[in-house]
Amino acid sequence: MKKLNLHIGALIAANIIWGAAVPIFKYSLGNIPPFTLLFIRFFGAALIFIPLAWRSWRKLTLEEYGSVFLAGFFGFSLAISFLFLGLERAPSINFPIIASAGPVVLYCVAVYFLKETPHKKILAGSILSLLGVLVIVLTPVSGELQGNIFFMIAVISQAISVLLSKRILNRVNVFQVTFLMFAFASFTYLPFMIREQANWSFAQLDGTGLFGIIYGLFFSSALAYGLYNWGINKIDAQEIGIFTYLDPVTTGIVAFLLLGETASIHYFFGALLVFAGIFVAENRLHWHPIHRLKVDSSQ
Repeated sequence: MKKLNLHIGALIAANIIWGAAVPIFKYSLGNIPPFTLLFIRFFGAALIFIPLAWRSWRKLTLEEYGSVFLAGFFGFSLAISFLFLGLERAPSINFPIIASAGPVVLYCVAVYFLKETPHKKILAGSILSLLGVLVIVLTPVSGELQGNIFFMIAVISQAISVLLSKRILNRVNVFQVTFLMFAFASFTYLPFMIREQANWSFAQLDGTGLFGIIYGLFFSSALAYGLYNWGINKIDAQEIGIFTYLDPVTTGIVAFLLLGETASIHYFFGALLVFAGIFVAENRLHWHPIHRLKVDSSQ
C-alpha cells in the first residue's frame, strides 16, 4: 500500500508555519515587548507538552541534559532572541533570505572544522550565496544593518542547534526533548521580561499582541516544533536545510498582506545571488522541497 512520507510532510508544514510567523511577530511587536512575548510563547508551549513528555519520560544522564539544554540555548535562547531583536530593526522579508544561505554556510563550516574535502562546485556556490547575503545584510538603509546582523546571529545559532538536536534526538524521545528545550528557553527569557515590565504592562495588551501570542504559542511553538523535531528524527541531517527554502515564499506573501512590506532592488539582487549559489552548489534549485514528499511504496 502506498503512503506519503509523513516525516517530509511534517518538515514542510513546520517551515510554512515559521515562514508566516516572522511577519506575524513583527506585527505583534508593535504592541507587546519581545521578551514578554517570547516568555509567554515558550512557557505556555512547555505546559502543552507536559502530558506528551510524561508518557515517554525517562531519566537522562547529565551529558544528555547538557546536550538538550545546549541545543535549547542556541536554538531558542539565542536564535529566537536575536530574530525578535532583528525584527524590531529590519524588514521581516530579509530574514528568510538570509536564513536560506544557512545550509551552504554550514558546509563551509564543516570543511573548516571537520576537515571535510571541499568540492569546487559547492565552494563556488557557497561564495556566490554569501555574496548575496552580504548584499542584503550590508544594506545602506538606516537602522536596517543592525537588524540584519542580528538575523545572521540567529541563523548561525539555529544551525548549531540543529546539529546538537540531531544528535540527542537519536537517543531521547522527541516530546521529552521539546518540553525540556521550551522550559529551559522560557526561563532564560524571564529576567528580560521582568525588565520590560518597567515600561509596559499587560493592561496595554490589545488584539495585535494577542494575535502574536496565540500564533506563537499554539502554532509556531507547540505545533511547528513538535512536527519539526519529529521530522528531523527520521531525516538525514544534510537534507534538513532544504526545507528552509519554503520560508521566503510564505514570509513574502504574509509580510505583504499584513505589513505592506515590499522588496527593494538590493533585496532582489541579493536573493538572486543566494539562490544562484544554491543552484551551483547543489546542481539544482531547491526553492520548493515538495519534490521530497515522495510516495513510500512499502507496506
